[in-house]
Amino acid sequence: MTHVAESSENSPLERFVRSIPKTETHLHIEGSLPYEMLHELDPGKFPENPEFRQPGYKFPNFVEFEDLLIAHAMAWYTSAERYFEASSAIFRKLADQNVKYVETSVHLAITDFIDANGRDIVQAVKSAAPEGMDVRVIGALTRDGYTDTMKVTIDSLHTWDELDGIDMHGREWLELEDWAEPIWTRFRDQGKIIKVHAGEFGGPEKIYEALNQLGAQRVQHGVRATEDPELVKRMASEGVILDTCPISNEKLQVFPSMKDHSIRQLFDAGVICTINTDDPLCFANTICDEYLALASELDFTKSELGELAKNGFMYARMDENQKTAFIEEIDTLVGQS
Repeated sequence: MTHVAESSENSPLERFVRSIPKTETHLHIEGSLPYEMLHELDPGKFPENPEFRQPGYKFPNFVEFEDLLIAHAMAWYTSAERYFEASSAIFRKLADQNVKYVETSVHLAITDFIDANGRDIVQAVKSAAPEGMDVRVIGALTRDGYTDTMKVTIDSLHTWDELDGIDMHGREWLELEDWAEPIWTRFRDQGKIIKVHAGEFGGPEKIYEALNQLGAQRVQHGVRATEDPELVKRMASEGVILDTCPISNEKLQVFPSMKDHSIRQLFDAGVICTINTDDPLCFANTICDEYLALASELDFTKSELGELAKNGFMYARMDENQKTAFIEEIDTLVGQS
């Protein structure tokens, strides 16, 4: 499939998508680095239009994607100052698309490789938020991340007041280790945002694990839940939130094409879904692209796109009056379209 360019506003649908207030609640800050910043940093190493950012490109597997992402991100993210600079650019791009609320994760293991304090990185990201945008920062860990050098940091994460939540990401097929559940419990007891990547490269069993063992409030992806109809019913009845990233799923071959994506089935079954971009550095996607892909490939109507956008605000950690105002604005724009 081809993705709509960020500046394209040719059709009524494109104008509608751009106009509605939106959220981003599944966004990796390292994976969101604007590629042009890398190109400017080292044009020889980072050519202007690499193959992996072309519209038809699909990654062979998750490991190759992860390796490429890490190699590119590490070239830029060498200090808290670099996090601030990149985050400022990322948030400007989102603001241009009328994104009002962001939950972005910081890959905490990066502090093992650069001379930067994790708390300073979190503060740098948050301080880059432009006026009119609420930004929440989530600490992201991997299933095998409780290393000798990281365990002291991980055990103290619940004392970081500036951290808004926690997430488990990376290689989903790895076993969940004993250290994880107590960490997630501490965050849950503090009322912070509890996330887990599950149901992307792992099946429904990983979603059950996220819900039952880690108490996830928000499942990142969760799109393979449709392999277990009882799980879909449970998620709908319990109000489990799936922060989905359709273009990412297509690019990583979770589904062979957008037309095969499970979000239509999940949405129709009453599962709460939000729409997000995941890692735009690698996928060359925008949040507007995501909405337009659902409309063109899965026949989502403007009203349904509005419902997805409203979901992002309904469960956001933001001022209730602002939340209500954005939801009402979406309803007005849907009514006018």
